[in-house]
Amino acid sequence: MSFPPQFLDELRTRLPVSEVVGRRVTLQRRGREFLGLCPFHSDSKPSMNVVDDKNFYHCFACGAHGDIIKFVMETEGLAFPEAVEKLADMAGLEVPKETPQDRERTKRRETLHDVLEHACVWFEQKLAGPGGAEALEYLRRRGLTRETIARFRLGWAPDSRTAFAQSMKAEGVKEALLLEAGLLRKPEDGGAAYDYFRGRIIFPITDRRGRVIAFGGRILGDGQPKYLNSPDTPVFHKGRVLYGLAQAREAARKADEIVVAEGYMDVIALSQGGFPQAVAPLGTALTEDQIAELWKLATEPIVCFDGDTAGMRAAGRAADRVLPMLKPGHSLRFVTLPQGEDPDDVIKHHGAKAMRELLDGAIPLSEFIWRQELAAQPVTTPEKLADLRGRVFRKTDLIGERSLQEDYQDEFRRKLYELRQENWNKLKEKFGNNKNKQSNNSIIQALKVNQIDLTKGLDLAGQKIFLTALLEHPGLIDEFGEMIGKVRFSDPLLDKLRHEILDVAFSDVSLDAKGMYDHLMSSGFDEVAKSLLPRNSIIRATYVFRRKSYEECRLHLNELIGRFGKAQVEAHLADAEQQFAIDPSDDSWNKVCSLRALIASINSAVSLEEAHSGLVY
Repeated sequence: MSFPPQFLDELRTRLPVSEVVGRRVTLQRRGREFLGLCPFHSDSKPSMNVVDDKNFYHCFACGAHGDIIKFVMETEGLAFPEAVEKLADMAGLEVPKETPQDRERTKRRETLHDVLEHACVWFEQKLAGPGGAEALEYLRRRGLTRETIARFRLGWAPDSRTAFAQSMKAEGVKEALLLEAGLLRKPEDGGAAYDYFRGRIIFPITDRRGRVIAFGGRILGDGQPKYLNSPDTPVFHKGRVLYGLAQAREAARKADEIVVAEGYMDVIALSQGGFPQAVAPLGTALTEDQIAELWKLATEPIVCFDGDTAGMRAAGRAADRVLPMLKPGHSLRFVTLPQGEDPDDVIKHHGAKAMRELLDGAIPLSEFIWRQELAAQPVTTPEKLADLRGRVFRKTDLIGERSLQEDYQDEFRRKLYELRQENWNKLKEKFGNNKNKQSNNSIIQALKVNQIDLTKGLDLAGQKIFLTALLEHPGLIDEFGEMIGKVRFSDPLLDKLRHEILDVAFSDVSLDAKGMYDHLMSSGFDEVAKSLLPRNSIIRATYVFRRKSYEECRLHLNELIGRFGKAQVEAHLADAEQQFAIDPSDDSWNKVCSLRALIASINSAVSLEEAHSGLVY
């Protein structure tokens, strides 16, 4: 039984050799290759190399060598058709039954390869001839050397409807083959066939083996479309092919890196600039087939599209396309080029070193998605933060691998938490600089929101600080009176003083600091009030309030409340983290994040206030 060659090629493409061999042999990665014990002889130490990029395994000890089909045949004792059927089942492919018509099509495909190669030589000759002078000058202005032009086999299609067709006919090539190869086009009215490529620089497109399978053409001047690709044919499907792959394979394998640019000229410029491991899709977003092809060369291909809006959109589509395909160790990285520049511009204007630095700084897929979604809409309100959260988590829903999906969700939760904290700190800084009451009281509000009992925790020193602050700035009672009114001070005399201060503050009599002290002296509280002063030496910090402004005292009290509420917050956090471990829901995670943010705010307030005032409570 025979199988169509294109089916066998598809089978080998779908199943990496390492996956098939790895089902029977424990493999260890060594750069771009794998190493394991050879199953074909008594191997005491690993001698079998597996090379996915070249679709073979090889044992340096016994000489065993072959592809996935041969491996299955020899390790499982199967005939060729049985091995193919087994592998097709693994790959999820239906085994075709070759008919006489299939065999005829196979012969025609072989003939098409010959026709396309013949056409490529013709285009190359036209570029080198007198009629290609303008196109050749354009390529030289773009900085392409003669060697680069030859390496990529660039050519020229004269601006004539029939020049190519007549030349091929004169050499005996049948019109039907030229039409099937996408080199001629037949008008709908049934008129004479005409040349598909006219007045264009020609970029041959090859398969991974280097066989010409199609062409791309760039027009000289301002005509449209700027770029034109061959239509799909029996040997060419643009969604499965990467431009420059044949030239990039060896360099990519050695560098363990593959760079995905936008178009033909980007690939050529990168190659000439010292980055031969570059390829490009053919005018479309990266497809699943192309990503699978890239992963054979590097586990994290670098997407390096232009820094304009179109380039960013194309990169975004590539990110969306790869999410369902993600698997451990395989992803994409992304480079954002400077606005308005392509790889050619970067190399020409800034040098190959700058391009290398950009590639080395490529960001992972998760970071690219986060930045794209964050840039789509500034997060200035809780509602917009919730919208951002929904958008990034909808992205993670696309990931098929469960463990990776959970890892991405954890990563985005961390980023959302950091964003909340960043916005919180910005508000604190903004309102703190403006002496805004809401910012200074933010920790108190957060404690209340998280149901922290503010009436617990103040020790004797803290009680004295509060009363001293209220005596020096009676206006603070408007903000902190409700809380102080609920606290029962441990010292009976201090508790009586607390009641007296609150009674006076909430009476119809308005007193400043001096008036408040005078009232207390005349009401029998002189000794208690004096005990709050520094000569009592219980806490020297009380003296500072006499030299601090109203706003500075408010900051101190806010920090003090946070300090003594911290133990309760930490206890609540431990409970929340335990609950999240039991029920990892969004609500339980948000609770953990909220409490962690509150502790960070308390720690920040303590650190800032101590650094500012030198106080040690």
